[in-house]
Amino acid sequence: MSEFLRRPLSSNDVAPLIRRAFEEDLPDITSEAIFEPMQRGRGRLIAKAEGVFCGLIFAETTFTLLDPTSTFRPVVEDGDRVKPRDVLADVEASVIALLGGERTALNLVQRASGIATQTRRYVDAVSGTRAKIYDTRKTAPGLRMLDKYAVRCGGGENHRFGLHDMFLVKNNHIDAAGSITAALERIRARKMPQQVMVEVRDLAELDEALSLAPDFILLDNMSIETMSEAVRRTGGRVPLEASGGVTLGTVRTIAETGVDRISVGALTHSVTALDISMRVE
Repeated sequence: MSEFLRRPLSSNDVAPLIRRAFEEDLPDITSEAIFEPMQRGRGRLIAKAEGVFCGLIFAETTFTLLDPTSTFRPVVEDGDRVKPRDVLADVEASVIALLGGERTALNLVQRASGIATQTRRYVDAVSGTRAKIYDTRKTAPGLRMLDKYAVRCGGGENHRFGLHDMFLVKNNHIDAAGSITAALERIRARKMPQQVMVEVRDLAELDEALSLAPDFILLDNMSIETMSEAVRRTGGRVPLEASGGVTLGTVRTIAETGVDRISVGALTHSVTALDISMRVE
């Protein structure tokens, strides 16, 4: 499992991502033409919508990279619920740094907060069941660290960070290998330490997978009735994960079948950014 899924993010973690954003955006010729490098100012991040805030480290690192003398003072913490007009953070820096970094900071914070907000909705929807909400690899290219951190801020859980973290035997692997048994035999012959998850499409494949005792079984696009029967047959021997077409309207019903995990691609692939602004004085 990637180290990013086990600890808080640091400035060193996020700096490469932010520098790539600067390469797209800077220099800010307008601000540099109007202001002198030594002119100082204050920026204030303000919520304009209700949701779950996330992304302090991305905002702080943005302004620190542009002005090492900047001072960043958070007012809320990642994972806090916010409402319109709430002050989120203050930053003091050169005016050029504030204006040059404003869009990069807001783009990252708004996306992270949007993911955290959506995740919290799903987590709240399954409250009282055993199911936990997991993300997927359906993230924006280059932003997986941010996307998965935001899921954690919203109360969700991280699935594998990349293809290297866990064996996930999917339908195409099974069809090409000939069977679940053949695929797992080849994996286990490698004697590698990563855990193994097997995707199954029906109860026959579930029975085959159960006989092989993988670490997890993924129930792919099953009906509620079939999923409930899969839970009954498994009897807690292997954690079960539901996946495929999960929405806020269906997630509670899925959770009530008794599955342990529900993976939701919509947490990260269909993000609605949380509206946040920055006022510069």
